[in-house]
Amino acid sequence: STADIQKSINKYRNLSISHKQLSRIKQYDHLIDYFTEFSYVAPRHKVSGDFVRALILAESNGKTNAVSHKNALGLGQIKYSTGKEAAKILSRSTVHFRYVDKSTLANLKRDDLFNPAVNILLTCYLIAKYNHKFDGKLELVLSAWNAGEYTPSLASNRHAPYQETENLIGKVNGYYLFFLKNRYY
Repeated sequence: STADIQKSINKYRNLSISHKQLSRIKQYDHLIDYFTEFSYVAPRHKVSGDFVRALILAESNGKTNAVSHKNALGLGQIKYSTGKEAAKILSRSTVHFRYVDKSTLANLKRDDLFNPAVNILLTCYLIAKYNHKFDGKLELVLSAWNAGEYTPSLASNRHAPYQETENLIGKVNGYYLFFLKNRYY
């Protein structure tokens, strides 16, 4: 419900980021800045670098080798099946990405998701896709990210009704606000 989302947003509203977290995320700035320059799904629609930073901190705390209890991998915590599907689409695009070659995308292996460049590219593509599909509504974009884009509640324009998803929405929102208020670079 909206009340549950608001509770999570309020819970994480004043998140701060430690120097260690900033240092960890800052090492990926060149990749985040590069991969957020592309319009993956619709012309002139780009993903916010600060949103990607917030998502990475909320999902993996900036650790490239992170593995969730649901076997989501790397910085953005991407499931291999989702990553492989997205990588195939990107491998067929006309865009040539610096840092990630087409053959890696075409033949994505599970361990490739631990490569920061691959993971950030796929994160940017998937967030762009969900932003477009769900009209940029944060709670729906993050529900698709966390619970899957075909979660039944999303078809009714409602967030995924899971505590984990609601906490992710709150954390990403809190980190995102931190980055928007505190230009650290």
